[in-house]
Amino acid sequence: MHYTLHQLQVFQKVVETGSITKAAEELHLTQPAVSIQLRNFQDQFDIPLTEVLGRKIHVTEFGFEIAELAEYILTQVQAIDSKTLAYKGELTGRLKIAVVSTGKYVMPYFLGDFLNRYTSVELNMDVTNKNKVLESLENNEVDFALISILPKGVNLEFMELLDNNLYLVGNAQSKIAESADPDEIFKELPLIFRENGSGTRHTMERFIEGSKISYQKKMELTSNEAVKQAVLAGLGYSIMPLIGIKNELLTNQLKIIPVPGLPITTKWFLVWLKGKKHMPLPKAYLEFLKKEKENIVERFFSDMIQKEK
Repeated sequence: MHYTLHQLQVFQKVVETGSITKAAEELHLTQPAVSIQLRNFQDQFDIPLTEVLGRKIHVTEFGFEIAELAEYILTQVQAIDSKTLAYKGELTGRLKIAVVSTGKYVMPYFLGDFLNRYTSVELNMDVTNKNKVLESLENNEVDFALISILPKGVNLEFMELLDNNLYLVGNAQSKIAESADPDEIFKELPLIFRENGSGTRHTMERFIEGSKISYQKKMELTSNEAVKQAVLAGLGYSIMPLIGIKNELLTNQLKIIPVPGLPITTKWFLVWLKGKKHMPLPKAYLEFLKKEKENIVERFFSDMIQKEK
């Protein structure tokens, strides 16, 4: 057999995406180029790797086994390249990070200087819900994850990056007086929750239960951005992380409603599996954060911290 690393890469991407078109897009190749490489790779096996049914490509059981081996080979090749460049004082490869949805307001600021310094490094940042973030972490599919609540039952190491403060928020037209009684506030408010499994939802429910608050109406939405837009539109109120609404507060589109017991402060944690042996790239990123995280907080989040004070 005389297959090439390029053919392995093409085949693995076709299996990953389930589509020649999507594989071509991600590899920055034409569809005919991907089809040719796929056919040349298949010609070296007596057993089919894929089959076309209708207009859709399907991977055979044998194909999935070969794809798994191809991914392992490509990972080892990347490790060789990374280690070689590390010895030369350079970094390359792909940094994989899973981020809970509200974390999209945080993580880019802790990546910018690092990626600008090491221009050969690629970033794969998956912004999703908490359950999927933890699943990626436990399956060792990512180098790091960004979460605001440390889960129980998962053996993790972590680094604190930033405080995460949550307030009750309404839009600018809210008529609730600052001196209003907390019990009366929550009896009238239509409360907007994140979906089950969300860290923000967990914090909000913990506050409501601990304060023995009752409320009349409830709405559930599946992202922090959706909650924010609903509050802006006057559909209700929510307990939200300050990090995701600071611009709307500065432009007076949203306002904080003072309530005893708020804000609730959690932390933004960068986490990874305990005992994980980091490759040179993620190891270098951890070293970068240890040295630079305080400067990053000062540069990008000091206005938010001062506003709270």
